[in-house]
Amino acid sequence: MRRPVLYLAAVVAALSAAPATLPGGMAVSASGVEPDEVDWTSAPVRLLMVEAPGCIYCEAWQREIGPGYPKSTEGKTAPLLVTDLDGPWPDGIALQRRPTITPTFILLDQGKEVSRLEGYPGDRFFYPLIEQMLTAAGLHSAEGRDEG
Repeated sequence: MRRPVLYLAAVVAALSAAPATLPGGMAVSASGVEPDEVDWTSAPVRLLMVEAPGCIYCEAWQREIGPGYPKSTEGKTAPLLVTDLDGPWPDGIALQRRPTITPTFILLDQGKEVSRLEGYPGDRFFYPLIEQMLTAAGLHSAEGRDEG
């Protein structure tokens, strides 16, 4: 199937873009923590999910992955923050470019974009792609995963 290759190509392309800082603001995370309250020192790695109202792929992710993500190895390594495509944006983050596709999953280290996954590839491919992002960033090894 060609779809995962396209998502990997988007992640690789995003890594080569020049960084840009977005304006600050607040967004609610799945854990109920406001991003401007995030302690980057105690939890330096986060996965920012950019979504939009009415996005059927965002809704599919929330239904298929959302409930188990915080309990997964990936969710423990990179806790989820959620923001709307139109903002407001978490304070102090530096993205390589503004997202235009929903959902977009952006791996942040100390608030700086490390890599991104544009679109939701489905429950079968989501975790392997996030695992690749974490491993490529040197943030996670390919050891067993607990999806809760």
